[in-house]
Amino acid sequence: MGDIVRFVSKSELERARLIREARAIYDSIFPSAVPDQAPQDGEDRAKT
Repeated sequence: MGDIVRFVSKSELERARLIREARAIYDSIFPSAVPDQAPQDGEDRAKT
């Protein structure tokens, strides 16, 4: 009965979609590294 419905414009929905898409692309290029993780077989430890 007392629900509030918030209007979301098309431009705001598009902006949110583009941000999600950009984050997915960024994460695919620069995956989050887990510190102090032992290298897998055949991998070298990343040098920083």
